[in-house]
Amino acid sequence: MPRINLLPWRAEERKEKKLAFVVAILGATVASLVAAFGAYMMLNAMIDGQLQRNARLKDEIRLLDKQIEEINSLESAKQKFIARMEIIEKLQRSRPEIVHVFDEIVKQLPDGVYLTSVKQTNKSLKFEGVAQSSTRVSTFMRNIDASEWLQKPSLDIIENKQGQTAGSSFIMTAEQVSTAAEDETQGGPRKVASTGGAR
Repeated sequence: MPRINLLPWRAEERKEKKLAFVVAILGATVASLVAAFGAYMMLNAMIDGQLQRNARLKDEIRLLDKQIEEINSLESAKQKFIARMEIIEKLQRSRPEIVHVFDEIVKQLPDGVYLTSVKQTNKSLKFEGVAQSSTRVSTFMRNIDASEWLQKPSLDIIENKQGQTAGSSFIMTAEQVSTAAEDETQGGPRKVASTGGAR
């Protein structure tokens, strides 16, 4: 019976198996490297996308903050404009008041009373003058108290003079009636009829 030497065939088979194993290891390594690189690239892409979204959100937030500042500045400018308009409207309503006040002073000034000085501080009026008697000063105060444009008369000083120019010098205060303030509380203009006093 012939003998067959199987050693070279077995060695060759082991060599082929070892080569296949090495190729499989190399393939698995390459596949792992490719998968890892793909995952790395995908993560980088996701991170870049998120960073871009964050940057866009920051830009939008800055834009919104700027718009809010503009809205606030516009609101402040609107309030200032409204305040100016109210002041102008109040001045327009109160502009003829001083004319009425001086006209009313002339109307309510009785005969025998002469004013030497009239000073106004805000709504307060200060009268300095000379009267033929203290009774005339009292009449002047009553006329002011009944006036539509003047109110709250108060006598500060009255002095009786002796000599050729006998009479009484006096200092008196009163307050101007502001129809503009009344218009604001009543919501509209009001006609005021002035009444003349005895002279």
